Amino acid sequence: MDGRDLVRSWGGAGAERAGRGIRAVRAAWHRRRSDAAGLPPRGAERARTPGEVRGAEPGPGGGVVRFARSELRIVVAVGGAVFLGWDGAGPEPSYALAGGAPEVDPRAVLEPHQDGGWRVVAERLTVVVSRRGAVEVCTPGGLVLRRELPPRWWEPVSGGTARWTQRAEVAADARFFGLGGRTSGPRLRDGAYRLWNGGAAPLAVPVLLVVADASAHLVFHDTTWDGAVVLREGEEGAGSGHDRAGRCEVRMDGGPLRRWVIVGTPARVLNAWVSLTGAPALPPAWALGHQHARDFADEQEVRETVAGYQERDLPLDALHLDAGHQDGGRAFTVDQDRFPKLAVLAEELRQDGVRLVSAVDAAVRVVPGDAVYEGGSAVDAFVRDASGRTVRGEGRAGESVFPDLTHARARAWWGGLYGERLEQGFAGFWHGAHEPPARGAFGEPWLPRSARHALEGRGGDHREAHNVAALCMARAAYEGLRGLSPGERPFVLSRSGWAGSQRYGGVWAGDAGTGWPGLRASLSVVLGLGLCGVPYAGTDIGGLGGDPSPELYLRWFQLGAYLPMFRTRTGAREGREPWEFGSGVLEHARGALLERRRLSPYFVTLAHLARWTGSPWVRPLWWGAPEDRALRDCEDAFLLGDSMLVAPVLDPGTERRAVRLPRGRWYDTVTERAYEGPGQVLVDAPRARIPVLARAGAVVPVRGADGAPELEVWAPAPGRAGGGLVVPDAGEGWAVAEIERYVARRDGTRVVVTREREGGAVEPSRPVRVRGLGGAARGQ
Repeated sequence: MDGRDLVRSWGGAGAERAGRGIRAVRAAWHRRRSDAAGLPPRGAERARTPGEVRGAEPGPGGGVVRFARSELRIVVAVGGAVFLGWDGAGPEPSYALAGGAPEVDPRAVLEPHQDGGWRVVAERLTVVVSRRGAVEVCTPGGLVLRRELPPRWWEPVSGGTARWTQRAEVAADARFFGLGGRTSGPRLRDGAYRLWNGGAAPLAVPVLLVVADASAHLVFHDTTWDGAVVLREGEEGAGSGHDRAGRCEVRMDGGPLRRWVIVGTPARVLNAWVSLTGAPALPPAWALGHQHARDFADEQEVRETVAGYQERDLPLDALHLDAGHQDGGRAFTVDQDRFPKLAVLAEELRQDGVRLVSAVDAAVRVVPGDAVYEGGSAVDAFVRDASGRTVRGEGRAGESVFPDLTHARARAWWGGLYGERLEQGFAGFWHGAHEPPARGAFGEPWLPRSARHALEGRGGDHREAHNVAALCMARAAYEGLRGLSPGERPFVLSRSGWAGSQRYGGVWAGDAGTGWPGLRASLSVVLGLGLCGVPYAGTDIGGLGGDPSPELYLRWFQLGAYLPMFRTRTGAREGREPWEFGSGVLEHARGALLERRRLSPYFVTLAHLARWTGSPWVRPLWWGAPEDRALRDCEDAFLLGDSMLVAPVLDPGTERRAVRLPRGRWYDTVTERAYEGPGQVLVDAPRARIPVLARAGAVVPVRGADGAPELEVWAPAPGRAGGGLVVPDAGEGWAVAEIERYVARRDGTRVVVTREREGGAVEPSRPVRVRGLGGAARGQ
């Protein structure tokens, strides 16, 4: 390219961007005009509280407590979750629940309590309601875990949706987690957290996990409207020796005031949560390996990239093609000039063990005659404004319309479109631009808040539908793929979601910024998503919008090798590959990739266990000991299942780092040096690796030299025993895998490993390798 070509290309890009900018400004003007006409003004409001109790009506699993100006429905479900709904709100309809409201626990009863109040006594908790509407959630022994003040509504005098506020107090030592995964940290500090999907909150769901010395409890406010959660941690001994309680205030612009409360250990809470909202989808086996995303220029660039990985002995399991492979940005099309034989290419790559994943945006470019645009118009699938006209906005493909996937008919049509993607050879799908942020950014679709949605026949506007747009898109794809290819597990990866999104696939945390803060934020988001029931999650290694240094890229790469979704993606079409950062980075990146492949049987096991139990793959250090306050405050390391502890390097220039250990003996997986917890130890963190420790007694399935699974057993401490579960890979279909249970015990200088069966213990049929016998334990 000479200077003139460069000028022409710059001018063309500038003209195109200017044109899109003009269209975006025009679209924003239409949005404001639509909202002004379609949304009623708030006007004067009237405040309301429940008032005095008037009586109660017991019912199955609980009952209804009536107040002067409201009523509270309390229902205890089988499994221990408790539903509380004001103004007669019930559990349904709900996008979060899997298969409708759960079965009620007939043993729970509503009975009179002291001072004119009422209470519901259940197996795992007691709910006490005062005569003015305050609610206390207590342990069976009577210890108060959560005290909610009477709610307050603000109702427009002229009619319309009421906004509301719910305040609550928790123990002074409690820590807050969740809210869908926040970049500011898995532990949520004092501040306000908006509940509106997009930007730094890909899944801004009101699921709050509160962890205190006494117990943990989860609270889910089941309303999809815009809102915020304001948190303030408590303080012990504050003010004349008294404790200052922690506070949580939920503010919503509309929707029902209803919530679910679950009490117990973190493992029990997450198990009950996925029982309510659905078991996590099981990703295909290839999705547990290394994936790479990029906006490829053409088929030749795809082949060159794959060849680059193969020539350098770098494992690669999937390539994600961004929207640039489509014809003019039109959904479910292929640019035949640049990708003339995409299906042939996909089959060639599949033979080499590499799958193709297609980007799919929740926007359809307005092109008369286009099959997708005309097909959606024929079934009335696109969002309309309050006056009944189809909403048009500026998507990254240009002027676009947007499917209303809160309608079953639109979901069925959209799900059928994935047949074209399967014919092109794609094995998975990567959803983006499906949480319209209405922030006026070029390339991002948007919808006015007054836009109308079906909401499963109830009808409503975008204020209520925005947060579930991604969930509905994932559902449409998942259900469509189940019908189109029933013999394979769908792979659906979304940038956003809502409570229950785990039923349809995983979540990637949007476009993480390049930099050391982005690296730290990526870990925070994955931990937070796991605590909200989404175990398969990850971020883009290296970040976007910048040029990572070799050290930053390597440390991010090493962290990603231990996260559920391991995907590299830096830049746009000029995406950087590992070998472009120098020979040193390449060598250490290869080591991380080979270790990920070696641990693939362990990741398969974690995926199955997450589906059955709800326990995330990536867990905070306090997962097994929530009463340990030092662990509750640790945010720079995590547990990978029950067996491993990963301590990533999150700051530049680090060659050694402190690691907080839970109770028990832990082994450095490289040196086999033993450390004794609880406590804090200093470990080496050379450029070649990040510190990874294995729990004494752990039985970890790994990939042997011949590719077959074998057992890596870490020696129990003297006088102790250990064990582990192994779930073999049953392929990419729906076959039910068998759980293998192993026990490891110390017998003098030997470690004896047996497999537990119904008829008794037997010798393992898999090869066993014992590690950690040579190292003496070291303390703090």
